[in-house]
Amino acid sequence: MAEKKSLCLWLAVDSLLEQRDRFAIWVLRAPHPSGHVHYDCNWSPQLAQAWQQWQSMFSLRGLPQVPHIPSAYIPQFVLKDVAEAAADAEAQPASYSSRYMQNLGVSLWQWLFTGPIVSSFERAQGIAIGQDQPLRLRLEIRDPDLIGLPWEIMQPQLGSRALSLNRKILLSRTSSDVDKLEAVTLDQALKILLVVGKDSPHQSHPSAPEKNPKEKADHFAEEGRNSPGSDEMLQLGQEAALLKKILEQSSDLKMRPTARRKVDVLLQPTAAELSRVLETGDYNVFFYSGHGVPGSDGGLLFLSDATMSGTELAQVLTRARVKLAVFNTCWGAQPEQTQQKALPRSSLAEVLLYHGMPAVVAMRDSIADDEAISFIQVFAQALAERKPVDEAVAVARQHLLTLYHFNQPAWTLPVLYMHPDYDGGLLLNEETTQINERSNFQHIPRQAALRDCDNPQEIWPIYSDVMRIGRKPDTNDLVISEPWVSSTHAEIFHRRITSEQSGDGLETAYYLRDNSRYGTFYLHEGSWREVHRQEVTLQSGTQIRFGSRSDGRLLEFVIEE
Repeated sequence: MAEKKSLCLWLAVDSLLEQRDRFAIWVLRAPHPSGHVHYDCNWSPQLAQAWQQWQSMFSLRGLPQVPHIPSAYIPQFVLKDVAEAAADAEAQPASYSSRYMQNLGVSLWQWLFTGPIVSSFERAQGIAIGQDQPLRLRLEIRDPDLIGLPWEIMQPQLGSRALSLNRKILLSRTSSDVDKLEAVTLDQALKILLVVGKDSPHQSHPSAPEKNPKEKADHFAEEGRNSPGSDEMLQLGQEAALLKKILEQSSDLKMRPTARRKVDVLLQPTAAELSRVLETGDYNVFFYSGHGVPGSDGGLLFLSDATMSGTELAQVLTRARVKLAVFNTCWGAQPEQTQQKALPRSSLAEVLLYHGMPAVVAMRDSIADDEAISFIQVFAQALAERKPVDEAVAVARQHLLTLYHFNQPAWTLPVLYMHPDYDGGLLLNEETTQINERSNFQHIPRQAALRDCDNPQEIWPIYSDVMRIGRKPDTNDLVISEPWVSSTHAEIFHRRITSEQSGDGLETAYYLRDNSRYGTFYLHEGSWREVHRQEVTLQSGTQIRFGSRSDGRLLEFVIEE
């Protein structure tokens, strides 16, 4: 079976320029025509208070207050340093800190899913349940001051499951301001480049004055000006060996067959060395472990004696066609701050997405080594089991919650950004054959086409591996402007299947997959049959009508020598 088309609900949030305390929430993409709704609302004092309470308990870095609420409404909490915050969280009863976690989660849910937005969400969820598919919920936060909020903890009511823990609703952040996604081909194995960079020589105190990126870079360059000593390199090699083992190690349960994993390691490479290895190694996953700091152009990663910005790294990763980047470093999903105000499009995760990366996993706050290792191990296992990236993140997040408890922030730290056109696929499923739009079609000796039955001179050859049919001109290869034809109605594609008659043991078989609202009809043994949201094998000479059995254009699928 081929993969079903992904069901997606894409929400966008932005502040209104005329009224900075008022926001617009609207649906950019929905699996049903009536789902594209819009709603305006205020940022409530209750939500501002829940956010401040949450920071006082769980935040390890001083985050900016959302500036749209007058300070009279906001209780003034003093943000604690790392050690003090951790000690307080440990000292509080579990029920007390859990209530802080749930209170903000419910407040964020009630603010986002309100008015017509909740109706659009509920209907999309119902469609996904009916088709036995997960609903991909994409969240685009355009106001930079709202990016630092832990949207991943949203839950509909007290005691219910947080949205990011649900494997039937796969949450990711996204952006419409992105470079076009190139065709993503699925691989047979995980091919990971593990880069171990410089560790942080000192942990800055959260209340200390922030250095600008240039000062941060100079500070760390001064710390690492000389080549690391033998003890340091030995420790670095041990860390890399441990991470490599974790990334390659399969689960003891072995409940599902897993794909092969290959991990190559780079220890404190130069920028030139990193670029060369990426461009020649054919990797699909980039993994970085080391120190990083926020900055205006994607922050800075400390590779060796030099640094690399997010913008610079993005050029290499996209050129090397890496599909997934994972960062075991603090604040990779956090925008840079200037005078307690977040800079737009400045976090590492956002910058990589803007430049066309399919998927990025980064941390919203500081993460402990044991937490990061626990996440990495389960995440890599889920990817090897051929789960899509967003489902693999949900599985690994569930594991963090189990180990470190709901009332601790570990499970809230990973943030997944996905390109709006990426469905999360990384590896080929064992039972499917890939539809590769970049194929040159050399293995097909015959030409398939659709022909107009009333005007046989009008023919539409199927030159690539897939022909898309529908009413929308900019997304289809064959446009049929009839009212009962859906905007993206159907696809015709091929697979190579086993055949005893073929000389090489394989032959090309063609299929019709329907994605429409009203279905597609084909003539079989003298009677019309319907295919709806499924696929059917096509034989040469099969007559087809899209959207209507009696009206509309009558086409014939043909295969000619």
